[in-house]
Amino acid sequence: MKKTTTVSMTGTALCMALGLVLPVLFHMVGAGPTFLPMHIPVLLCGLLFGWQCGAVCGAAVPLLSSLLTGMPPLFPVGAAMVFELCAYGVLTGVLYRKLRWNIYLALICSMLGGRFVSGIANAAFLGMAGRPYGVSAFLSSSFVTSLPGIVIQIVAVPLIVVALEKARVVKRDGT
Repeated sequence: MKKTTTVSMTGTALCMALGLVLPVLFHMVGAGPTFLPMHIPVLLCGLLFGWQCGAVCGAAVPLLSSLLTGMPPLFPVGAAMVFELCAYGVLTGVLYRKLRWNIYLALICSMLGGRFVSGIANAAFLGMAGRPYGVSAFLSSSFVTSLPGIVIQIVAVPLIVVALEKARVVKRDGT
Protein backbone atom coordinates (compact mmCIF):
# COMPACT_ATOMS: atom_id res chain seq x y z
CA MET A 1 0.00 0.00 0.00
CA LYS A 2 1.32 3.44 -0.89
CA LYS A 3 2.25 5.84 1.90
CA THR A 4 -0.28 8.40 0.65
CA THR A 5 -3.10 5.88 0.82
CA THR A 6 -2.16 4.92 4.37
CA VAL A 7 -1.91 8.56 5.43
CA SER A 8 -5.24 9.41 3.76
CA MET A 9 -7.05 6.45 5.29
CA THR A 10 -5.62 7.10 8.75
CA GLY A 11 -6.32 10.83 8.48
CA THR A 12 -9.88 10.20 7.34
CA ALA A 13 -10.46 7.84 10.26
CA LEU A 14 -9.09 10.48 12.63
CA CYS A 15 -11.38 13.13 11.12
CA MET A 16 -14.33 10.77 11.47
CA ALA A 17 -13.47 10.13 15.12
CA LEU A 18 -13.25 13.88 15.74
CA GLY A 19 -16.57 14.29 13.95
CA LEU A 20 -18.11 11.94 16.50
CA VAL A 21 -16.39 13.26 19.64
CA LEU A 22 -16.48 17.04 19.11
CA PRO A 23 -20.29 17.29 18.84
CA VAL A 24 -20.74 15.33 22.05
CA LEU A 25 -18.40 17.72 23.88
CA PHE A 26 -20.07 20.80 22.42
CA HIS A 27 -23.59 19.51 23.09
CA MET A 28 -22.65 18.91 26.73
CA VAL A 29 -22.53 22.69 27.13
CA GLY A 30 -25.42 23.39 24.73
CA ALA A 31 -23.24 24.82 21.97
CA GLY A 32 -23.67 22.26 19.16
CA PRO A 33 -25.95 24.04 16.67
CA THR A 34 -24.13 27.33 17.21
CA PHE A 35 -20.53 26.15 16.80
CA LEU A 36 -21.06 23.37 14.20
CA PRO A 37 -18.46 20.98 15.65
CA MET A 38 -19.26 18.15 13.20
CA HIS A 39 -18.46 20.38 10.23
CA ILE A 40 -14.85 21.16 11.19
CA PRO A 41 -13.41 17.63 10.84
CA VAL A 42 -15.24 17.11 7.52
CA LEU A 43 -13.91 20.38 6.09
CA LEU A 44 -10.42 19.41 7.28
CA CYS A 45 -10.71 15.95 5.76
CA GLY A 46 -11.53 17.28 2.29
CA LEU A 47 -8.82 19.94 2.46
CA LEU A 48 -6.14 17.57 3.76
CA PHE A 49 -6.93 14.27 2.04
CA GLY A 50 -9.01 15.07 -1.04
CA TRP A 51 -12.56 14.93 -2.22
CA GLN A 52 -13.00 11.15 -1.99
CA CYS A 53 -11.96 11.04 1.65
CA GLY A 54 -13.97 14.18 2.36
CA ALA A 55 -17.05 12.60 0.79
CA VAL A 56 -16.72 9.42 2.87
CA CYS A 57 -16.13 11.38 6.06
CA GLY A 58 -19.00 13.77 5.35
CA ALA A 59 -21.49 11.04 4.56
CA ALA A 60 -20.45 8.67 7.35
CA VAL A 61 -20.11 10.99 10.34
CA PRO A 62 -23.75 12.14 10.65
CA LEU A 63 -24.99 8.58 10.15
CA LEU A 64 -22.58 7.12 12.70
CA SER A 65 -23.26 9.93 15.15
CA SER A 66 -26.99 9.41 14.83
CA LEU A 67 -26.67 5.67 15.40
CA LEU A 68 -24.15 5.92 18.27
CA THR A 69 -25.31 9.02 20.12
CA GLY A 70 -28.79 9.81 18.82
CA MET A 71 -27.51 13.19 17.59
CA PRO A 72 -28.61 14.32 15.12
CA PRO A 73 -31.94 12.49 14.85
CA LEU A 74 -31.65 10.24 11.81
CA PHE A 75 -34.64 11.75 10.02
CA PRO A 76 -35.02 14.44 8.84
CA VAL A 77 -32.00 16.29 10.31
CA GLY A 78 -29.40 13.51 10.04
CA ALA A 79 -30.38 12.62 6.49
CA ALA A 80 -30.07 16.25 5.41
CA MET A 81 -26.70 16.54 7.17
CA VAL A 82 -25.38 13.55 5.20
CA PHE A 83 -25.85 15.52 1.99
CA GLU A 84 -24.59 18.79 3.47
CA LEU A 85 -21.43 17.36 4.99
CA CYS A 86 -20.71 15.17 1.97
CA ALA A 87 -20.90 18.34 -0.15
CA TYR A 88 -18.42 20.06 2.19
CA GLY A 89 -15.97 17.19 1.89
CA VAL A 90 -16.25 16.96 -1.89
CA LEU A 91 -16.11 20.70 -2.53
CA THR A 92 -13.14 21.39 -0.25
CA GLY A 93 -11.19 18.54 -1.80
CA VAL A 94 -11.96 19.55 -5.38
CA LEU A 95 -11.48 23.28 -4.96
CA TYR A 96 -8.36 23.23 -2.77
CA ARG A 97 -6.48 20.08 -3.73
CA LYS A 98 -7.58 19.45 -7.32
CA LEU A 99 -8.18 22.96 -8.69
CA ARG A 100 -5.61 24.48 -6.29
CA TRP A 101 -7.70 27.44 -5.20
CA ASN A 102 -6.59 29.68 -2.35
CA ILE A 103 -7.54 27.98 0.92
CA TYR A 104 -9.87 30.76 2.07
CA LEU A 105 -11.69 30.98 -1.25
CA ALA A 106 -12.01 27.18 -1.43
CA LEU A 107 -13.28 27.01 2.15
CA ILE A 108 -15.82 29.82 1.83
CA CYS A 109 -17.16 28.57 -1.51
CA SER A 110 -17.41 25.05 -0.07
CA MET A 111 -19.26 26.33 2.97
CA LEU A 112 -21.72 28.21 0.75
CA GLY A 113 -22.14 25.19 -1.54
CA GLY A 114 -22.75 22.86 1.40
CA ARG A 115 -25.34 25.22 2.83
CA PHE A 116 -27.09 25.36 -0.54
CA VAL A 117 -27.19 21.55 -0.60
CA SER A 118 -28.43 21.63 3.00
CA GLY A 119 -31.27 23.94 2.03
CA ILE A 120 -32.40 21.64 -0.76
CA ALA A 121 -32.09 18.52 1.42
CA ASN A 122 -33.93 20.14 4.35
CA ALA A 123 -36.72 21.36 2.09
CA ALA A 124 -37.14 17.84 0.70
CA PHE A 125 -36.87 15.90 3.97
CA LEU A 126 -38.81 18.32 6.15
CA GLY A 127 -41.47 18.46 3.43
CA MET A 128 -41.74 14.66 3.58
CA ALA A 129 -42.06 14.92 7.35
CA GLY A 130 -44.86 17.45 6.95
CA ARG A 131 -42.88 20.23 8.62
CA PRO A 132 -42.62 23.71 7.09
CA TYR A 133 -39.24 24.90 5.80
CA GLY A 134 -38.88 28.14 3.93
CA VAL A 135 -36.30 30.76 3.05
CA SER A 136 -36.41 32.40 6.49
CA ALA A 137 -35.82 29.06 8.24
CA PHE A 138 -32.96 28.33 5.83
CA LEU A 139 -31.29 31.70 6.36
CA SER A 140 -31.77 31.53 10.11
CA SER A 141 -30.32 28.04 10.56
CA SER A 142 -27.60 28.28 7.91
CA PHE A 143 -26.26 31.75 8.61
CA VAL A 144 -27.71 33.50 11.67
CA THR A 145 -27.72 30.82 14.37
CA SER A 146 -24.49 29.30 13.11
CA LEU A 147 -22.51 32.56 12.68
CA PRO A 148 -20.08 31.77 15.55
CA GLY A 149 -19.39 28.36 13.98
CA ILE A 150 -18.83 29.94 10.57
CA VAL A 151 -16.30 32.37 12.07
CA ILE A 152 -14.50 29.55 13.88
CA GLN A 153 -14.33 27.52 10.64
CA ILE A 154 -12.94 30.43 8.61
CA VAL A 155 -10.29 31.16 11.25
CA ALA A 156 -9.33 27.73 12.61
CA VAL A 157 -9.58 25.40 9.61
CA PRO A 158 -7.04 27.22 7.38
CA LEU A 159 -4.65 27.59 10.32
CA ILE A 160 -4.77 23.84 10.99
CA VAL A 161 -4.32 22.95 7.30
CA VAL A 162 -1.41 25.34 6.79
CA ALA A 163 0.26 24.16 10.02
CA LEU A 164 0.00 20.49 8.97
CA GLU A 165 1.33 21.30 5.49
CA LYS A 166 4.24 23.34 6.86
CA ALA A 167 5.05 20.52 9.29
CA ARG A 168 4.97 18.18 6.28
CA VAL A 169 2.42 15.93 7.93
CA VAL A 170 0.46 16.21 4.67
CA LYS A 171 1.29 17.71 1.31
CA ARG A 172 -1.13 19.58 -0.88
CA ASP A 173 -0.20 17.53 -3.95
CA GLY A 174 -1.10 14.32 -2.12
CA THR A 175 2.35 12.78 -1.98
